[in-house]
Amino acid sequence: MPWTLDDYPNTWKNMDELERKKAIDIANAMLEDGYEEGRAIPIATEQAENWYKDATKKELDELKHKDITKHQKDKDANPELNENDVEVYKEDGKWKVRTYGAKRAADDYDNKEEAVKRAEHIADNRSTKVHVKKADE
Repeated sequence: MPWTLDDYPNTWKNMDELERKKAIDIANAMLEDGYEEGRAIPIATEQAENWYKDATKKELDELKHKDITKHQKDKDANPELNENDVEVYKEDGKWKVRTYGAKRAADDYDNKEEAVKRAEHIADNRSTKVHVKKADE
């Protein structure tokens, strides 16, 4: 059953109303894609906090009117990969970050340091490891 503005995890009770609504929206979409509640809550919390800090007035207004209980399943979502380590590798002149087993890289970076930093952030959230390949591997 999707979360609502009247029924949501206790950890979101101190959020501003629209920040909480964004967290509910994100978590409901993740649940629809097959994520477990225990994984969806912290991910949705962090993403909602980051979104809310940078949201424009237009985005806030759109969220006010959005139905956060209805989501379409993302055919590309693969929550099983969340247990896998993260790799950083160079391809086509860009440093890429990808979860082992994923079909494509999640992010591209011009320099290795940025890619490693992003990979470490992802791995820390998942309690997995980062594997950095040399540019010529």
